[in-house]
Amino acid sequence: MATIKDIALKAGVSIATVSRVLNHDESLNAQEETKQRIFEIAEELEYEVRTQKKRKRKLKVGVFYSYSPEEELQDPYYLCIRLAIEKKLEKEGYIKQNVNLDDKPETLNGLDGIICTGTFTNRMIDQINAWECPIVFIDADPNPKKYDSIVGDFNQAVEEIIAYLVECGHTKIGMIGCRAEYKDGNEIVDARMQCFQNSLMKRGLYKSEYTKFGDYYAKYGYELLKELHKEGNMPTALFVANDSMAAGSYRAAYELGLSIPDDISIVGFNDIPTAKYMVPPLTTERLYMEFMGEYAVKLLEERIVFGREICVRVTIPTKLYVRDSVKNLK
Repeated sequence: MATIKDIALKAGVSIATVSRVLNHDESLNAQEETKQRIFEIAEELEYEVRTQKKRKRKLKVGVFYSYSPEEELQDPYYLCIRLAIEKKLEKEGYIKQNVNLDDKPETLNGLDGIICTGTFTNRMIDQINAWECPIVFIDADPNPKKYDSIVGDFNQAVEEIIAYLVECGHTKIGMIGCRAEYKDGNEIVDARMQCFQNSLMKRGLYKSEYTKFGDYYAKYGYELLKELHKEGNMPTALFVANDSMAAGSYRAAYELGLSIPDDISIVGFNDIPTAKYMVPPLTTERLYMEFMGEYAVKLLEERIVFGREICVRVTIPTKLYVRDSVKNLK
């Protein structure tokens, strides 16, 4: 660690003065500017020493994805996050190791930390708890007192979508969300559903018959829009849980002879790279997937390299990208 002599040399004062300032000696007759400079230099030098000492480590980072490569192709949202994680690890010169849920703690002893991304049931979290190393979750926050996490601000995102649709004159607003059963039998529910209900209920616009649930894949966006149409419960605007499902809804609309946005307006979520190439280009809420992947590596560094002990939850704001899939009814 930095010595008092180091601080004194850089501050241009005596060792005794530095010692008395750092020990809060109130009898010391020194200017406030001098005291402030000494504290700032002490902190600066300590940071530099920590960095120089610990930056030499080449970290070995585990990555656990709760979805399969096939599922990743069905929902490119996770593909974008995975690529961002891997590019950041490569840039930093860190070693990457894929981790499986059934890996035993003793097989992970060589890992400095693990990044987990995807959706997680309680049973999965119990298995992850046994790994006993620094862990960062992306798109999940299972235990804010034990793990770092990076999540999107769903309340802000859904409110922005609903406000935009209402501003465009829509009062019949529906949602295709996610409610699926995971491999172990546990149910996964779309966290945005409650945000959606609350946003519409405070406006007196919520109708459950405009809401459908499926898995996060295009075929469910396709099937559920057709269900709404068959039941005669077609809203004028539809918020779809992700852009892949929105693409499925597009295909269903065309097969039903519905024009987007003239007959049905559609808003997606995530802003995957293909969203702007859909016909018409999809209005969607952008979640900054690349940033989330990169920042997960940074959070892991803070825990491992710099010894941060306090867990943090990073909430990433989203942004609505208005394109051509929503009709203004006013």
